[in-house]
Amino acid sequence: MKWLNKSEKVFGRFAIRNLMKYIVMLNAVAFVLIYLDPTGMIYSKMVLIPQLVFQGEIWRLITFIAIPPSFSLIWVFFSLYFYHMVGGALEHEWGTFKFNAYYFLGIFGTIAVSLIFGIPVTPTYINLSLFLAFARIYPNYELLIYFILPVKVKYLALLQWIFIAYTVLTGSMPSKITAIVSIVNYFIFFGPDILSGAKSSRQVQQNRQRFRADIPRDFTYHRCTTCGKTEKDDSKLEFRYCDKCEGDYEYCMEHVRNHEHIIKPSNVIEFKNKQE
Repeated sequence: MKWLNKSEKVFGRFAIRNLMKYIVMLNAVAFVLIYLDPTGMIYSKMVLIPQLVFQGEIWRLITFIAIPPSFSLIWVFFSLYFYHMVGGALEHEWGTFKFNAYYFLGIFGTIAVSLIFGIPVTPTYINLSLFLAFARIYPNYELLIYFILPVKVKYLALLQWIFIAYTVLTGSMPSKITAIVSIVNYFIFFGPDILSGAKSSRQVQQNRQRFRADIPRDFTYHRCTTCGKTEKDDSKLEFRYCDKCEGDYEYCMEHVRNHEHIIKPSNVIEFKNKQE
């Protein structure tokens, strides 16, 4: 991502350190306000509704980011803690500027889709893109489902990808567009690595097929020096080398302890030494 490195040199000083901490704090404040509002008015004022934005309610371009990931008094705490951890891990891995770029790309993409296609949105897919990035970098990190069952995040990410694919295939047009745009930042950051990995895997597969094609059909890896049996005669047959025979002589288990040892004549050895 050369363009990102160049951008960091110019705009790096404007990056917000510990960005996710401030986002989580906004989420927490919004949760308290929404929880204490029985009318639901506060929540309705926060959602990004493009028609109302064009009527002058510009604050919705910012307030929708503060909508908490859960409205359960119990789960909101763990959700916010988790996303704080995810954001901190990504910022530690990428650096402050690149993490800011990833998060704001998700925000701007979501806003653009909402305004262009008239789709009301919340930060659900933005949070999802953070989780997918975390699972890509730390695939073996384990979460305790219901505080009991340990599950690696790569498997949870797989479920999220299935959810996105299902939305794209069966959802309404607004849902499809929102789901696709929400992961654009993911593919901007990880796309080159994904393509490079796929290219390397394809090259390895081609090399493997070429190697197998070059092997003669009658080729065998093992052959008993005494009886001539190979692994093609019996796939369960085992072979061993004899440490008393002078040379690489292999025997099946029937003859490894029951054969005449091959010893090179001493004059051959002396002649060989003279030649050396």
